[in-house]
Amino acid sequence: MSVSLSVQWWTMMTMLLSGIGMGIVFDGYRVVSDELRISRIWVPVFDLLYWIAATIAVFQVLSSSNHGEVRFYVFLGLILGIGCYYWLFSRITVSLVKLLIRTVRAITGFVIKTFELLIIKPLILFYRLAKLLVAFFRAFTMFLFKIVVQLVRPFWLLLSWMTKPIWKPAFRWWDKRVNPIITKWRVADRLKAGASAAAGLWQRWKNRKDSNKEE
Repeated sequence: MSVSLSVQWWTMMTMLLSGIGMGIVFDGYRVVSDELRISRIWVPVFDLLYWIAATIAVFQVLSSSNHGEVRFYVFLGLILGIGCYYWLFSRITVSLVKLLIRTVRAITGFVIKTFELLIIKPLILFYRLAKLLVAFFRAFTMFLFKIVVQLVRPFWLLLSWMTKPIWKPAFRWWDKRVNPIITKWRVADRLKAGASAAAGLWQRWKNRKDSNKEE
């Protein structure tokens, strides 16, 4: 299939621009990987991904310019574009990428410091202040409680002395009548035995239920 001269020149120009674009992307990738200190183990992987992406992009450009026909001038345009880029624009691109990285780092650092100054530090200060206030109110409450106990203690002693004729016979009656019955009938032991029996019945019923489910 013959291709017109204008299409050939247009394809060569697009390949030249593609070569320049490949050089820009490769230098940017190289500077970013150096700045981020990517491990050497991952460098071959990223290089392979770069060349795969570059090949796909060049093929897409070639398809849009001359329907994907590969001719000598295609490779010539790519080589001229890559050579032109590294001769004229490589240092400028590297400097611009480094400047961009420094700018992003400066903005990120400023945002982080602003966030710490306006959000984190006030929250920490509020937490410490709240903790101090809680400790103060707790100590103040204990102090008031002790004062109230000291003030109420004489009235409590007076009330206890005044009601002694009432509660003292009640305690004596309890010791003489109720305690012997509890000791004789072993109420506490029977309650423990009843609780153990109920627990045993509950466990048996649960085991039987589980066995019925398995069947």
